[in-house]
Amino acid sequence: MSLTQSPLDAWLPRVPLGTWTESAVDWATATLDPLFDAVATVVDALVHPLNDLLTGVPAVAVVAVLAALGCWLRGWKFGLGTAVGLGLVAGMPYWEETMSTLAQVLVASTLALLLAIPLGILVAENKRASAMARPVLDLMQTMPAFVYLIPAIFFFGIGTVPGVLATLVFSMPPGVRLTELGLRQVDKEIVQAAESFGAPPWMVLLRTKLPLALPTIMTGVNQVIMLALSMVVIAGMVGAGGLGDVIMFALSQVEVGSGFEGGIAVVVLAVVLDRLTDSVGDRFPSARAQRLARQAA
Repeated sequence: MSLTQSPLDAWLPRVPLGTWTESAVDWATATLDPLFDAVATVVDALVHPLNDLLTGVPAVAVVAVLAALGCWLRGWKFGLGTAVGLGLVAGMPYWEETMSTLAQVLVASTLALLLAIPLGILVAENKRASAMARPVLDLMQTMPAFVYLIPAIFFFGIGTVPGVLATLVFSMPPGVRLTELGLRQVDKEIVQAAESFGAPPWMVLLRTKLPLALPTIMTGVNQVIMLALSMVVIAGMVGAGGLGDVIMFALSQVEVGSGFEGGIAVVVLAVVLDRLTDSVGDRFPSARAQRLARQAA
């Protein structure tokens, strides 16, 4: 018995949770290895072509496209700000790392949303599924971000793939929660009116509930992308590349200048992605109708 252990602690049974977890990981590694190889192949096939495209195109073209998109979605002021911010990043020595981070964020966010939105619809339409999903989502959102890297390393080794998959799992919960929230907030009288015309449940979902819930769902999309960007930087610890490697190297070597440059690149990328996705949600007819209703009230 250690000096800090009380007599009561000595009588408490030890729960070997860590041993059980290691046994589960060992079993999964030995049994599901072909599945992990297939997943790694798919993720690698998505990330690397996109990374090659973004890094192969001249920086001026990428800045111009994103600035034009920002001008179309939010106006010329934001377009000009996007051009200035991304131009600053292009002038620093980390443009390729920034584009690599963008490629990882886009792939991880897309895969996370492909899982999160259907799961959100399921838990919104099924109370039992909602009750089962809630503690799992709570666990996923409260788990420290670094913990997600441990199983990713065990299953997929070191590199871009474990970083993207850890990012996928870390960023998925807001997409599920906000999809469920948006569907549950749809006015019941509108749903009952659609059902009274004899529309089947799947048509009520597609034609009534989802269009009205789109603004909230797009908020979930925004949150997924922001969490993915924050996690991709942390994933630099497992060799995911991009700005994560820049920041981790600067931290290990105490290089203030390169760390500041990498941080500025992350901030610019975060602001651009945040404002663009937020503007996309505002362009849906249901969002405009809700905004006009709030202004009238």
